[in-house]
Amino acid sequence: MQRKRKKPQLIRVARRPGTRSEGILSFGSTVLLCRLGRTGISRMKREGDGATPAGRLGLIGLYYRADRRLPPGSRLAARPITDTLGWCDDPADGRYNRPVDLPFTPSHERMRRDDGLYDVVGILDWNVTRRVLGRGSAIFLHIAKDDGTPTAGCIALSAADMRRLLPRLKPGAVFEVV
Repeated sequence: MQRKRKKPQLIRVARRPGTRSEGILSFGSTVLLCRLGRTGISRMKREGDGATPAGRLGLIGLYYRADRRLPPGSRLAARPITDTLGWCDDPADGRYNRPVDLPFTPSHERMRRDDGLYDVVGILDWNVTRRVLGRGSAIFLHIAKDDGTPTAGCIALSAADMRRLLPRLKPGAVFEVV
C-alpha cells in the first residue's frame, strides 16, 4: 500500500505592484509585507546580481542568535549561530553556498552579525541541494532592516512579522517566489 505524499505548506512571495524590491508574503489568510533583492525577482539568478530568485525554495534549515533571543517559537529544528559560522559565497571554492567555519579565506558571509538581520535565519534551498557554481548563494529568510532597504537577494521580514510567521511554519515548507 502506498502512502499519499503530503503537500508541503506553500508560502507565496510576490513583488508588490509598482515596486521592485518590496514584496507580499502570503499563506492562508495571513499577508505580510517583505523585502526582496535590490533588483527584484529574477528567473536567471546569478551570484551578486542582487535578485531574489524566482521558483520554489524549500526551507531547509533555521539558525538563530542564542545570545539575543530564545530559540524561535517554531516547529522547525533551530541551531544556534556560533562565533565561527560563515557561509561561502565564492563560486570558485568547492564549499560554495555551504556553511563554513571561520576564519575562512575565500569570500563568505559572517552569520553572526551585529546588525540583528541574522538573529533568525531560514536557509532557503536555492542552489543548495543541486548546486551550480555562480548561480547564487546565501539566499535566506531573515530580519529586514528598519529603514526598508532591499536585500542582496533574500526575503526579509520585520522582526515582528518574523515572530508571527515562525510558529506557523511547518517542516518542509516551500516559499514560492513568483
